[in-house]
Amino acid sequence: MMDLRVIVDQRERNTVLLSRLEEIGVSVEVRTLPVADYIISDRVAIERKSLHDFERSIIDGRLFEQLAMMSEHYASPMVILEGEPNEFRLDSSVISGAVAHIYIEYGAGILISYSSENTADIIKSIAKYEQQGARREPSMKGGNRAYTGSQFQEYVVGNLPGVGPKLARSLLRHFGSVSSIVAASVSELTEVEKIGKIKAERIYDILHSKYIPSSD
Repeated sequence: MMDLRVIVDQRERNTVLLSRLEEIGVSVEVRTLPVADYIISDRVAIERKSLHDFERSIIDGRLFEQLAMMSEHYASPMVILEGEPNEFRLDSSVISGAVAHIYIEYGAGILISYSSENTADIIKSIAKYEQQGARREPSMKGGNRAYTGSQFQEYVVGNLPGVGPKLARSLLRHFGSVSSIVAASVSELTEVEKIGKIKAERIYDILHSKYIPSSD
């Protein structure tokens, strides 16, 4: 069973939440994230907001900019609202309208948390579903984070299904280049630690299947 891991934006300074994650068995990797506060997998990113910050970000439009970026790079963006629902100061119709807009326009799920500890528990549950159930690892996307050739190679390989940054480095060390990974057979891919037959077949299929463009 793989260890649970989340990538956390370095601006997320809730020490209670981060300590709770470590206590319940979730490894925290602090990075500068171009989008989101927490990266759970290659498809799930989370923006955490207190209720009052949520209200302020609705008023100034910041929330919708954040969600637009998240939905561009992650198939399942989420917002965790932290606090008691009776603490909202805006009219309930404004909150309801914003929630509807968030779901319809960005496909983002909204979860309510009552404390930082509760938020940590929610994040662990999502990480367990993604990483141990669906076998999808955290993957940074968006922004200009590949400053060197090696970092760009890690970024390319790290966005393959179920790979992520750590496994990308293992693949590149094992095969030596991106082209060698593309040329590898399923059995050769399984020679890399933590790549089983199912994951190897998925990687091979993505690299070798004919591209069929989605409708715009």
